[in-house]
This record gives sequence, C-alpha cells and structure tokens, in this order.
Amino acid sequence: MEVEKATLSKQIKRAKEGNQSAYRFLLDNHWNLVYGFQLKRVRNPIEAEDITIETFAKAFDRIDTYDEGFTFSTWLIAISKNIQIDKTRKKNAAVYTNTASDSDEQLKRIADTSPTPEDILITEQNLSQLLRYIKMLNPMYQEVIQLRYFQEMSYDEIAESTNETLNNVKVRLLRAKKLLAEIIIKK
Repeated sequence: MEVEKATLSKQIKRAKEGNQSAYRFLLDNHWNLVYGFQLKRVRNPIEAEDITIETFAKAFDRIDTYDEGFTFSTWLIAISKNIQIDKTRKKNAAVYTNTASDSDEQLKRIADTSPTPEDILITEQNLSQLLRYIKMLNPMYQEVIQLRYFQEMSYDEIAESTNETLNNVKVRLLRAKKLLAEIIIKK
C-alpha cells in the first residue's frame, strides 16, 4: 500500500513523539512489504514473520535515528535484511546468544494507553465466540493475547514469561490484535 509522503512524514514525526496510533499506522502500512521481502529470502512463513516482528521492534526502538532524507520503507528493509543476515550467521555458527540491548526508557514510551479500534471490537465479542476466533490465530499470537487479556499480565511480565524483548512483545501484540480484528470482521 503506497502512503502519501506528507502523511507518512506526519506519522513518523508522531511516532518519534511516542504516539501509539502512529506506531500502529506504520506497522499496518509497511507490514506486508517487510514480510514479503523476508518470505522471499528465508522461504519460511514463521521465520519471515519473526524477522518482521523484530524489524518493527528495532525500528520503533530506534525511530529517533530515522533520517527523512531516506525512504522509510528502504530503512525498514535495511533493518530487516540486517536482522536476517545476523540470524543466518548465528544459525550457521550454531551459537545462540541474546544480543538484544533495549533501552527501557525508550521502550516504555510506546505505551498502550487508549483502546484501539481493534481493542473495542475484540471486547464487544461474546467470550466463547472470541475464544473460537483466538484459536484461529497463529500460536505465537494466541499466546500473547492469552497472557495480556486473560492472565492480565503487563508487557514486562509477558516479555519475561516468553523470553522476548519488551519491544518484540509490543509489536507481536499489536499484530495479534490486528489479525484478530480482521477475523472478527470477516465472521
């Protein structure tokens, strides 16, 4: 989906100020591009999705470093490519190390303060019907929905429980809510 340059610039500026809806806008408008790029590279939908989530987590964590002299989508693809190369190197070396270096202060700026349209749609559903819809999601998305909304865990608790970075949890939850809302609308 091609986004008007002025609109994109405004949303990036809002994201740099920590606006949650701006993050959601950027994720929604660039997800398919990054995911498609990775799917062609790794030829594995699950791995492509994981790399895409990490791409947005890293991009949102470092949004302040984005230079508008470059195309935003190119910046995202460069981040994604670097993540994929790093993962391949680690896989080939058969060594796993956790190299995430997150700044808690920056991560906490991406706050989930107001209900999104997806949140409102999800909360309006009958519980048994909602559970059926949740079971239609990929297991990794089912897990974050379950932990956040049924076990009422904080983002920090989910990150600790799943052994993920805080930013990865936030992006995964954003994506899970979007996919769940799409399922609800289709049904």
